[in-house]
Amino acid sequence: MKDVVESEALDNFQKIFLVLAGLLLASFLFFFKGGFSAKSPLDQLAKNSLDPEIALSNGRPTVVEFYADWCEACRKMAPSMISIEREVINQVDIVLLNVDNSRWEDLVKRYQVNGIPQLSFFDADGVYQGRSLGVRTEEELSGFINSLKEEGTVPNSMTSNKNKDFEVSLLQSERRDLTDSKTMPMSHA
Repeated sequence: MKDVVESEALDNFQKIFLVLAGLLLASFLFFFKGGFSAKSPLDQLAKNSLDPEIALSNGRPTVVEFYADWCEACRKMAPSMISIEREVINQVDIVLLNVDNSRWEDLVKRYQVNGIPQLSFFDADGVYQGRSLGVRTEEELSGFINSLKEEGTVPNSMTSNKNKDFEVSLLQSERRDLTDSKTMPMSHA
């Protein structure tokens, strides 16, 4: 009978130990991953992003990244974008527009976003200068942004334009910026 009581006591001790060990492990993993406020680099960029209306009218060059939360290529490029954003803070604006958000549908159509990530470049006057489609290295991104910052343009050799005629027509005939009230969404959906 004494062996049965000791066996039950040992079983209860093991159960309590396993529960405590499980809670400790779960707590460690929770806090190791950043707790409730864990943000991916893409989430951080999007959260800190200016509204395109503001960015394109404040006298600074602007890079607009069209992205999606589910896009692995966008996620891969996000840490580089954060690093560059820190380098050019108050010199170049970085704006993220989620292609899955209907609020930006008109801009997605206007800039013929047919793949992501797509970077669209605008000079300090908000005039479209070109685009880049696909994942870029930090060095490539830095080259684009430094050229935009220093020269107000992005060299054609640096961008991967699938439709150069579209790019040229925008630059030569339209020269419109996003602050045109006819093309900007005014609601904040």
